[in-house]
Amino acid sequence: MASHPGVKKLRDRLWGLFKRSGPAGFFVMALTANALGQSTYPNRPIRVVIQFAPGGSDVVARILCQKMGESLGQPFVIDNRPGAAGVVGANIVAKAAPDGYTTLFATASFAVTAAFSKQLPYDSLRDFDSIGYIGSQPFLLLVHPAVQANSVKEFIALSKSKPLNYGSTGSGGIGHLTHELFNHLAGIKATQVPYKGTGPIVTALIAGEVPVAMVNISGAWGHVRGGRLKPLGVTSAKRTMFAPELPTIAESGLPGFESGTWYGLSAPRGTATAAIHLLNREIAAALKTDVHEKIAVLGVDVAPSTPREFTDYMRSEVAKWSKIIKVAGISDS
Repeated sequence: MASHPGVKKLRDRLWGLFKRSGPAGFFVMALTANALGQSTYPNRPIRVVIQFAPGGSDVVARILCQKMGESLGQPFVIDNRPGAAGVVGANIVAKAAPDGYTTLFATASFAVTAAFSKQLPYDSLRDFDSIGYIGSQPFLLLVHPAVQANSVKEFIALSKSKPLNYGSTGSGGIGHLTHELFNHLAGIKATQVPYKGTGPIVTALIAGEVPVAMVNISGAWGHVRGGRLKPLGVTSAKRTMFAPELPTIAESGLPGFESGTWYGLSAPRGTATAAIHLLNREIAAALKTDVHEKIAVLGVDVAPSTPREFTDYMRSEVAKWSKIIKVAGISDS
């Protein structure tokens, strides 16, 4: 009788691990396989719920999950479930069976929503198990070329003498809160002008409708290179490999400033630890292949983590944005 394809796949993986890591590594993988039940996980497609419409974060998800699917011998099926700033998709995963076959491709909005809304149908920290952090994509602090500032310090000084409106993708979103974090640390006042997405913000910036905005690096870089927008800094803690010549806002006068979108994988609370760790290892392995380069050109700085590290990061993100929401007096009502 022919072996189940999942069993053959795992047997090959075990043998490869034994050759690379010796008996100790083999023993760990064997325990994992046993805990998953007859060494067959995964034996069917794994669903990856995206909280937003196609064309955004799902680009990174598709690149990563295709490689993971090739390694595990089962496809990862991308399921876009937009709505209510990501709440619809997250709620689907929170209520799904914790069997390792439903996951959430979480982004920074997952933590922001937890901090912003007090009436979620789930608890972002208690109802999910972290699988692993993938990487982050910083924003650019962009101004119209006519703005008389060529650095973060000059912009802060200008804003203190003449408050400037800023564009965002709407109240309570990561772009809105990033600006409020900037305003808080810089000690300036500014008024939000909401737009329906990154595209409209970039168009408004180029037209001079708003003088400044924090915009996803990949969504505006073409206009930066074309001279239509002027970048003053990046929102990441360290300089991004995508544009290492640009200083961070933190090093430009606002120590501790950090924001941007990030990506990670989570599962419903109670998912088998063995499944969590298997998927975590697959993320790390995929990010060592050409996947790294493919998402790096999108402006993503890769930084895989352990499940515990991702959990701790989520908690810190919720705490950070909760503080900014309170300081800025932002309400979800």
